Amino acid sequence: MKINRRAAAYGVCRSADGGVLLTRGSELCEFPGVWSLPGGGIDHGEHPDDTVVREFAEETGLTVRITGLRTVLADLTRLPDGTIEHADRIIYDVVVTGGELTPETAGSSDLAEWVTPADVAARPLLPFTAGVLGVSFEPTDVPDVPPGIEPPRTGPIQRFGAYALATDPGGRVLLTRIADGYPGGGHWHLAGGGTDFGETPEHALARELYEETSQRGRITGLVGVSHRYDPAALGPEGVPLDWHVIRVVYQVTVPEPTVAAVTEAAGGSTAEAAWFTREEAGNLPLTELTRDALGRTG
Repeated sequence: MKINRRAAAYGVCRSADGGVLLTRGSELCEFPGVWSLPGGGIDHGEHPDDTVVREFAEETGLTVRITGLRTVLADLTRLPDGTIEHADRIIYDVVVTGGELTPETAGSSDLAEWVTPADVAARPLLPFTAGVLGVSFEPTDVPDVPPGIEPPRTGPIQRFGAYALATDPGGRVLLTRIADGYPGGGHWHLAGGGTDFGETPEHALARELYEETSQRGRITGLVGVSHRYDPAALGPEGVPLDWHVIRVVYQVTVPEPTVAAVTEAAGGSTAEAAWFTREEAGNLPLTELTRDALGRTG
């Protein structure tokens, strides 16, 4: 089975009359003539926020400002050449701040238009675009993917991860300590990790939360999206990893907390897990992702 993985960022941009800005796939893309939200692939080392702004400028000629994080999706698509592609998609809400509507030339799209609400359903839409806009669509037939399958890793690696800012009814925060030998070793981190091929961020989060902390929780919202690019970071083998990590942080409630314990196999990246009050957490060596998530939530 030929497989591929891709991370991308898109924007929902509305006009004053409720229209939405869409772009049409060109002959250079996998699905020519099909309409999509403006956006595209996240470059290696690029923050997803910057991706959506860049892609809007390239595909529509407009400059935009992000006003919110709408949702994060993952889907499997069979490409025309038979490849099964796993796409992680970050969807933002954006507003226009300048520029003039101009279609892309010699790119993956060839037309950009404001489409009225009545006309949206009449356009051929990529399934993820239809889902975001609330338009019914026929699910595509994608074969089951064997568990554990991943694209071959050669050269720079882009990793998509889901993390939990998990709290219990008493307000304690659940954290994990990164094992020595891994990037950030010794620091306390949010529970979570990379999503598997064919796995949604929500399913990955539930799996990682249990493997790293033995807890079961409920997602209650999105905290934010961040990234980390440190090509000089050393992996467990002492070799530099040119990894670009894209991270989605969810707010998670653990209604029935237990003593935190690592359940994944020994030798993994998590050394221990524990509950802390926010005051206690503030005195720990924290990763920048943890500090940012705690800061965003007070």
